[in-house]
Amino acid sequence: MSIMGWTVLPVALIAALMTTGCGTPGAPLPPTLNLPDPVTDLTAVRTGNQVALTWTMPKKNTDKLLLKGSIPMRICRKEATEDCAVAPRSLALAPEAKGAFTDTLPPDEASGPPRALSYFVEVNNARGRSVGASNVVQVLAGEAPSAVAGLSAQVRKGGVILHWTVDRQQPSTTVIRLHRKLLTTKENAKPKERTGLFAPAPEPLEETLLVDSGAQTGQASDRALDKGIRFGQDYEYRAQRVARVTVDGRIVELAGPLSDPVRVEALDVFPPEVPTGLAAVASAADATTGPSIDLNWQPVTEADLAGYAVYRRGAGAAWQRISPAQPVVGPAFHDSNVQPGRTYSYAVSAIDQGGHESARSAETEETVPNP
Repeated sequence: MSIMGWTVLPVALIAALMTTGCGTPGAPLPPTLNLPDPVTDLTAVRTGNQVALTWTMPKKNTDKLLLKGSIPMRICRKEATEDCAVAPRSLALAPEAKGAFTDTLPPDEASGPPRALSYFVEVNNARGRSVGASNVVQVLAGEAPSAVAGLSAQVRKGGVILHWTVDRQQPSTTVIRLHRKLLTTKENAKPKERTGLFAPAPEPLEETLLVDSGAQTGQASDRALDKGIRFGQDYEYRAQRVARVTVDGRIVELAGPLSDPVRVEALDVFPPEVPTGLAAVASAADATTGPSIDLNWQPVTEADLAGYAVYRRGAGAAWQRISPAQPVVGPAFHDSNVQPGRTYSYAVSAIDQGGHESARSAETEETVPNP
């Protein structure tokens, strides 16, 4: 419909055109700030007076768009309420790159008692803006613990005993970390190592043991027993002092240098435990059997036990082994070579698979009854 040369459109059509915009541009969108996502996987490890930082650069910005070109960033080191120290002043990496930086601590941060030292990184856009800092990681500032001196090792039946000299100048929060390395591997295994279905599980190549350093015990030396060794293997030990401080509910460590290595050949030259509980019961002769004495004792539970040897002596006589050349397997023995009315004394010993024999047990005495 037209009125005086004007075309009049229906109200409904006008509303529809206003809704669709007829292809005309809508309201302008705000320009993207291109703020990179923050780093979330920062780690820090202090060794000596240097702190090694590693992280992964972000892939996208906060608008979920892929980042392009080098991304400027800064690294912050901060102790307690002090201002952030930036090191280095400028650094730029590509998106998704693996970042790494080693910060050398200034003298004031590498001296004094152990205390918390925080690091974070911040990635920026081209205008120096950021969405915020990365996750915060903490190490310990302060003087690193001294090196362990006088480390020595002796093989004993229960394992390897390690000794070291105590440094009484170290704080009570300092402990000793022992590092054990297996030198006898599958390639150079010793001939006596068991193989097959009943072979022991593979031994880890490296193990660590954390022990109290005894810094305040007043003793001249300290020690630890490593029960985890296997006889027939060769090991190398090192030790280091480690300062441990609780920061925000978790323990943060500062490790000192490793000591000189000590090598140990764990040879099993130790006899089994002495059997206990030996008892004897005599039986008189009857119509079918002659007189005898039956012995029994508590079994020795060591893994490499081969068996037992049985000894006897008469009144005023010397001890004689009456069991066979091969060790008796079970904790019992039947002695039928006895005479009625005679009194005999008995003792037993344990023998391991290496042929090492224990001392004889406490003796027991029994008299064979007359018919």
